[in-house]
Amino acid sequence: MYKLLLLAALLGCALAAPSNDDVITKYQTNADTDGTYAYSVEQASGIAFGEQGQGGVGARGSYSYISPEGIPVQVTYEADENGFRPQSELLPTPPPIPEAILQAIRFIQEHPTPEELADRAVRAQQI
Repeated sequence: MYKLLLLAALLGCALAAPSNDDVITKYQTNADTDGTYAYSVEQASGIAFGEQGQGGVGARGSYSYISPEGIPVQVTYEADENGFRPQSELLPTPPPIPEAILQAIRFIQEHPTPEELADRAVRAQQI
């Protein structure tokens, strides 16, 4: 429900702007009684966004625009019980994990402490 309110607010802002670039060229929306919904909006300025999902369960969508530098930006995302996960070529990515750190992690996994062995035994009994 709040997504539809957010969509209405975004559309209201877009309609209130005096620029001709902000003219909505495409608007589609669908909301069903089972909680599923979908919407898609495009503007003459090149801004586009859309989403589909089920209220309270998850959503999948995308948005795109032209940056002030003239670079097309496109972001796709998924949001569910695992959180919000955006994907884009322009999003920063972490550097690779150094080999020494990977070796240390493997060593720790292969040589557990007595406390870790005891914890594993307790967990095995709980299952």
